[in-house]
Amino acid sequence: MSLRSVTVLGAGLIGRTIAQGLAGRFAVTCADRDPAALDRIARDPHITTAVVDVSDAAALNRLLEPTELVIGAVPGHLGHRTLETVITAGKNVVDISFFPEDPFTLDDLARRMNVTAVVDCGVAPGLCNIIAGHHDAERPLVRYECLVGGLPRTRQLPWEYKAVFSPADVLEEYTRPARLVEHGTAVTREALSEVEAVDIDGLGTLEAFNTDGLRTLLHTMPHVPFMKEKTLRYPGHAERMRILRHAGLFGTGPVEVQGARVVPRALTARLLFAQWELGPGEEDLTVMRVTVEDDRERHVYHLLDRMDDRGTTSMARTTGHTCIAAALLVADGRYRMPGINAPERLGADAGCHRAVLGHLHAQGIGLQRTTTDINEPT
Repeated sequence: MSLRSVTVLGAGLIGRTIAQGLAGRFAVTCADRDPAALDRIARDPHITTAVVDVSDAAALNRLLEPTELVIGAVPGHLGHRTLETVITAGKNVVDISFFPEDPFTLDDLARRMNVTAVVDCGVAPGLCNIIAGHHDAERPLVRYECLVGGLPRTRQLPWEYKAVFSPADVLEEYTRPARLVEHGTAVTREALSEVEAVDIDGLGTLEAFNTDGLRTLLHTMPHVPFMKEKTLRYPGHAERMRILRHAGLFGTGPVEVQGARVVPRALTARLLFAQWELGPGEEDLTVMRVTVEDDRERHVYHLLDRMDDRGTTSMARTTGHTCIAAALLVADGRYRMPGINAPERLGADAGCHRAVLGHLHAQGIGLQRTTTDINEPT
């Protein structure tokens, strides 16, 4: 019996984790424009590799012709255009590209093509949204907060940080204005602003600062009067990044340097990313605290995950396996909803919510939940 086919677009840390997690259950093809990235998984007998530039729509269409399900794991700046090509090809898709454009601009196209497209389906956004969608379906939420970060296990000056997902997306996170909801009104704050100390069990004190993480929740949950997401880092990181940004080193407009035109952010990326890459033997961890509150109860979910003993980064594990869990639901027909689907919509289905958390638990990715009655006298 032949296996159903899945194509994973992107062979980075997370893309190849997804490909390896689906291999064996599906006939998996992993595509990337970088042969070196594909070489890291080429020895897996259950994965076929293909050198393809996803920005070439014709080449991408040829690649996708025999596939049944697509996983989008490309850098954010390629994500929206790639998703549009996949939907136009009539392929169901689960995407973690975290592109800056509004995914709902593709909703009509996906409905016309009868395509189920689940977007932003990583750990954050993704898992936190699934939690929010589940509880909102049970009882409308009045408050949502997600604090989340990927960190090196060992702090090392001067940055005390390693880029455990697409480094280009990190700098985008530090520059794009953050959207929050306060008293039912959407407001905008500067990225890296409103720094606060947060104590995390098992880890100590971190800092949390504003980033633009609400994304689809602004569209799907307009009734929730208070919503925010903040990024977690070791203390002092936000100030260092603000200094670089203030100096113009995150700018995207070219400047002239000794007769050459240089894009500051590209130069900064080139210099920083070599320092931010996890070195041999270095471990990462993922920390997340999600708080959802209705008019009766407050539910707090804690996640503290570490690199596994096979060397798979925690960010790849937590992001990749949330995506895999959603992909299994779509592939098996347990989740079928033509159009653009935010992960909170998937989470609103009680069976899908259980399936995602069950899959993560089976991978050793455990969420600790506490529930309190907010109306109970203290």
